[in-house]
Amino acid sequence: MKVILTQDVKSLGKAGDMVEVSDGYARNFILAKKKGVEATSENLNNLKLKKANEEKRAKELLEEAKAFSAQLSTLELKLFIKQGEGGKAFGSITSKEIAQAAEQQYSISLDKKKIVLKDPIKAAGSFTVPVKLHPEVTAELKIKVSEE
Repeated sequence: MKVILTQDVKSLGKAGDMVEVSDGYARNFILAKKKGVEATSENLNNLKLKKANEEKRAKELLEEAKAFSAQLSTLELKLFIKQGEGGKAFGSITSKEIAQAAEQQYSISLDKKKIVLKDPIKAAGSFTVPVKLHPEVTAELKIKVSEE
């Protein structure tokens, strides 16, 4: 019997896959536990429409991420750090502070988890920080750190 999976089934397939299973397995496990539906022409058509809709939505998200990336690359955040004698910094600038500064200065909401900082910024100067907006899109955000 051909079945379209509605949920991931271990060792069988992922949601949206069409698989061939025995009639008993389909009736007693997959259909009974609502992990899949029988592969009728109506259900196959619904699967095609759902996949087309998901592809369209993924393309829209990619375009939005590219547009937002272009907007971010034109901005420069200004942050301040306290420094003592000899240029030694008190504290550091983390991704959380960068996200807060973007919200305050440009009213842009950035997720601190998407800001890729290998190490916190501990000195004054200009920095370029990558921001992961989409699996395929990474924006470059310019940050200028000055002494307070």
